[in-house]
Amino acid sequence: MSWTDPIADMLTRIRNAHGAGLEAVAMPHSRMKGEIVRVLKREGYVADYVVEGNVKKTLRIFLKYGSDGEPAIRGLKRTSHGGRRKYATRSDVPRVLGGMGVQLLTTSQGVLSDKDARKRGIGGELICSVW
Repeated sequence: MSWTDPIADMLTRIRNAHGAGLEAVAMPHSRMKGEIVRVLKREGYVADYVVEGNVKKTLRIFLKYGSDGEPAIRGLKRTSHGGRRKYATRSDVPRVLGGMGVQLLTTSQGVLSDKDARKRGIGGELICSVW
């Protein structure tokens, strides 16, 4: 099975799992997906993640919910996609909901949140917005 945009597929799986109230969601692993989930965990949107398997690896993401059952991720949106890539310079890195959300960027120093990119003074391709 092939996907045109595996990152968009990952974000859709997370949205659907939250909508269904699932504890975890699994998907095929890639380095980029692993880096995105690492940043989401550091920012507090995901409880944990593990990479399973040796040859055909699977990424299992454990979703985070509040005490009232509300998902930690209220919204996920793919910013840059195959038909239209979006980039930001170091001075133009956008804020999501006035700083309440996170914009993920892929930079020369790896996948970073908007806060880390501003702190390091670098820009890059905008991957997705999370709030």
